[in-house]
Formats: sequence, structure tokens, C-alpha cells
Amino acid sequence: MKKIILALLIALLAVQGVSAAGTVEAEAEEIVLQWWDWNPSMKDRNEAIIAEFEAKNPGVTVELSTYATSEYWTKLRIQANQRKLPDVFTMSSGYLEEWANAGLLMELDEMIKKDNLFDTFYKSIFDAGKSISGTDSYYAIPFALVTTVLYYNKDHFDAAGLSYPDDSWTWNDFTSAAKKLTKDTDGDGKTDQWGHWFYGRYAHIEPWVYANDGALLTPDKRFAPDANAMAALRMLTDLVLVDGAAPSQKEMSALRQQDVFPQQVASMWVDGGWNIDNNRIVAGDSFNWGIARIPQGPAASTKIGNGWPDYYAISPDTKHAEAAWKFAKYIAGEGLAISDYMAGKIPSYKALAEDEGFADPTKQPEEMDLLIKQAGEELRSSFTLGWSEWRGYAAAETLGLNGLIDAIINGEVSFDEGMREGAEGINSVLARYYK
Repeated sequence: MKKIILALLIALLAVQGVSAAGTVEAEAEEIVLQWWDWNPSMKDRNEAIIAEFEAKNPGVTVELSTYATSEYWTKLRIQANQRKLPDVFTMSSGYLEEWANAGLLMELDEMIKKDNLFDTFYKSIFDAGKSISGTDSYYAIPFALVTTVLYYNKDHFDAAGLSYPDDSWTWNDFTSAAKKLTKDTDGDGKTDQWGHWFYGRYAHIEPWVYANDGALLTPDKRFAPDANAMAALRMLTDLVLVDGAAPSQKEMSALRQQDVFPQQVASMWVDGGWNIDNNRIVAGDSFNWGIARIPQGPAASTKIGNGWPDYYAISPDTKHAEAAWKFAKYIAGEGLAISDYMAGKIPSYKALAEDEGFADPTKQPEEMDLLIKQAGEELRSSFTLGWSEWRGYAAAETLGLNGLIDAIINGEVSFDEGMREGAEGINSVLARYYK
């Protein structure tokens, strides 16, 4: 009997030894994650965030590589071609469709569902990414959202006896105000205060298209603006060519486009919310200004915004999927502070967006809550494969939509002729990406 008991004890100890050895081995196995980011100005802060994450997750080490945007994508593409992508990396809306469809991003649907992620993150911002990717799945975690807004000079409105823009504003209200705000303030016969300012830039044009429930592209990705989009483009170009309430693009060429409004050369302007930061720097408190929703067009029945996120993506080839997921969630939400965001960029993590520091009452504009409202609404954008080419931001066989709009408002080509010829060039680009 003693021999039997002794044998059982030895067997039990052996099992415990194997179990203990297995635990030690597991604890000794350190997970190393590679994280690539495109923002050198955040390098020190990101390293601090990493230290906080590592302290909360013993056994996980994160190695950060930071590159300027100008070299980031070249280096990342080389890694992708070699199937050596970092475990976690920053991803742009402009490349999301390309990378998702090339199988270079991990599908996150199951992880999102398992963690009930939409309890803590805005689902609408994730859905904006799904729409941009052209798929039925989520392939990246958004950490920031940009929406477009109407900037307006309150002092100019007050001087003209005009009510400020609000959600009830129509396009007629907008164009009427733009004409009344256009003035020759020094009596030299030249306009020096324009009612509105825009050129072919995507953030100046697309918001109006979507506010009228329009589309620039067909479902099969051909440039053929529908009637609602054409109405928006015509309304904008008429501000210059018919109403005289906005300048031609060439008249503003001496100024940085983002400085025309804060230098009070124009009373209204539409662009991304991130320009709140530049307005605060350039204008300071030299005048009173605010932000409003882009006026809804006559064809729209609901409020449709223009917005696009920045993301963190996970390599489909990572050997540490759970750890990479946990880290990506952390750097997109819990690990961040509201001070990490440029003014006007909207956190996708609800707790940050609802932080009282987001709408600093000591700084303009006082309507910062509009950004949070827009984060929870339908958002559209024009990002596709080859976007930078057909839109006019990269070398191509066409000036793109940017150059087309500029040519029209500069008086170099008529609206109808420009749209017809421009469509041919833009579609020659899109045809290379969508067979």
C-alpha cells in the first residue's frame, strides 16, 4: 500500500512539475510587437503610451518605428511586398480600399463583436471605414475622425446684419449671405472681402455634393456625377462666375489656402475640422468666428456629412494576433488623452470625445459640439483606388477634378465643356484601377 501511495505521489509531482514548467515557459515567452507610425511629432508621446501599455501587460514589448509621411508609405509597401508588415501600423482612408482588398489587413469583425467594441467606440466612424474599403467587413480601428464644417466670420455677419448659419440654412440662404458679405471695404473698386472661398480641393467640394445626397462616381467606379452632384458643382462655380461672391482660384494664389479665412479675406469657407487649430494660431482672437454644418441641399432628405478616419491596422501575418489587437485598441482609445489630438480632430473613443477638454470654453469656436454630432451621423467620402490621381494630387494623364474645378472658376473653360473633357481624363485613371 505504501508503495502504491509513493508511486502516486511521484506521479503527481511529475505532473505538477510538467505543469509548472509549462507555466514558467509561457511566462518566459516574451511577445514583441512592431508598431509603425507616420507622425514624428508624436514620437515621444507614443513612446510614453507604449511604456504605459507595457506596464499593464507584462511580457509584451512594443518596438516603435516612426517615419515622416513622405517616406512612410514607400517603406511600408516594401514590407508588404515581402510579407513582413509590422504587427500594428497607421493606416489612411486614402489607402484602406487598396490594402484591404489586397489581403494586407487583418479582418477584425470577430474581435470587434467579441469585445462589444461599439459600446466604447463610435460605430459610425467604423462604418465610414467599411464604406471606404468597399467591403462588408472592418479592417482597421479608427482613432481619429475628420469631418468638414462651414467656417464663418461672426464679425462680418454682425456688420452685415445677418443671422449666423444654423441647421435650418438652405443653399439659398448661403448664396444670399455670400453675396451680401462680398464687399469693397476700402473703396478702391476691388473686392477685398469675399463672401465665400473655395477652389478644387476635395474638402472644399465634396461636402456640398454629399449635403445634396449626390455622388461623383457610379457604383462601378466611373466618374459620372449624378444630377444632385452636378447641382452642387454648378452652385459653387456660379458663386464665382455668376454671383461674384467668391474669388477665382488664381486670385488667391499668393496665400496659403488655409489662411484666406483666418486673415479675413473671406467671410465663409468649408474645409476639415482640423483647420480649427490653424485658425486659432493665425487669427488668434483678432475676430470672432464659428463653425456650422454645411447647408443641406434641396435634394437631400437627411443630414449627410463628409468625413474620413485615420486608423491603426493589424498585419494578417502577425504571430501575436491577440496582443496586437489589444495594443491597437489601446493606442486608438484608452491609452490616449484629449491633448493628443489636434484641435478639430474627433476621437473615435467615446470617453475622449465626451471629455470636457474637447470643447475648450476658453477658445474659439464655441460650437465644438457640432463635431461630436457629426461623428454619430452618416459620413461619405470620395476615397477610391487611384484617388490621388483622379482627384488631382499626383502625376497623371489628367489634372483631375481639382484642376478641372480650378480651370472652370478661373474662366479657362466653360462648365459644360470642362465637365465633359474632365470626365474623360478622370475615367482614364479610374479605368486602370477598376477593370
